[in-house]
Amino acid sequence: MGADNDTEGPEKTSKNVSDILSQDEIEALMHSLATDPSDPSVAHGSATKPSTPQAPKVGARAAIAYEVYDFRRPDKFSKEQLRTLQMLHETFARLAGTGLSAYLRSPVNIDLISLEQVPYEEYLRSINQSVFTIMSLPPLTGQSVLEIEFDLIFTMLDRLLGGPGRGVGRTVLTDIERPLVRNMLERMFASLKTAWEGVVIVNPGIEGMETSSQFVQIVPPTDIVVTILFEVKVGQVRGAMSLCIPYLVLKPITTKLSAQKWFVHNNRKPSQANRRSLANQIQQTHVTCAVELGRRRMSVQKFLALQEGDIVRLEQRSDRDLSLLVGGAPKYEGRAALDGKKIVFHVSGPLEP
Repeated sequence: MGADNDTEGPEKTSKNVSDILSQDEIEALMHSLATDPSDPSVAHGSATKPSTPQAPKVGARAAIAYEVYDFRRPDKFSKEQLRTLQMLHETFARLAGTGLSAYLRSPVNIDLISLEQVPYEEYLRSINQSVFTIMSLPPLTGQSVLEIEFDLIFTMLDRLLGGPGRGVGRTVLTDIERPLVRNMLERMFASLKTAWEGVVIVNPGIEGMETSSQFVQIVPPTDIVVTILFEVKVGQVRGAMSLCIPYLVLKPITTKLSAQKWFVHNNRKPSQANRRSLANQIQQTHVTCAVELGRRRMSVQKFLALQEGDIVRLEQRSDRDLSLLVGGAPKYEGRAALDGKKIVFHVSGPLEP
């Protein structure tokens, strides 16, 4: 009985000791988990005490790369598609700045600041007091929004009406100011149409104009929209402008928002149909024509001394043809004549360039 106890005791003690790992064995086991499982040195003897401490292996598995995905803000557009949209609206900013500069008779610079896809409610929360223009982009279905700050709107109106370009501390447009703002917006829409021609031919139109974001509900709050932020500088005044286009509006042309397809399309030669369409648009364009009777150089003193009945001798000879100016440039030559009680101009031929 006593012998049995003596024999059983050492076996139980050795079993308990073998279940306890030393610190070195624990470190070796942790290193084996961080190394490549195919390594034969890890596959065997991971639970045995090594003769020397093991150093971290060079071929240790790197951390797995991952990207956080927010299901409340799903990405609808790829990076390539966003890049194409950025190039399109950089062109729009350049064309719109040039058009407004001529219209306002003041330098206007428009620069694209950022382009991102966000939920519609987040876009509305980022805007305070602005003029919201609800617009359509046929043949695309749905509505979009062009937002311009009040200070910028009143500065452009002041320049348009002959002022120095000062803002007005108001957040309401009068009945007289609304048509003027619509005229400016239509000029910007023409630039937007030109910039988009490489992807799709759209005809932007104004559907409404609001001064509060709570009345601008073009899509549900959780829908994804593309927001393009611009910085506009009119003279010395700077302001912000943004364009909001819902994903549902751009969805039919997402396959065309490829930089490669866009450049290939731009490099194509114009078709016969495009030539006819361009010719029809040019034929319906109105130009200003004027007949130049002659020229004469004189000093400002003599010009101010002119009175009714004075005769100014021109450099034009009476036996030579007159010039017909088209858009301020001489294009044709001919002679003046009478048609009943009206003066007419008989074209004899084009002028040599």
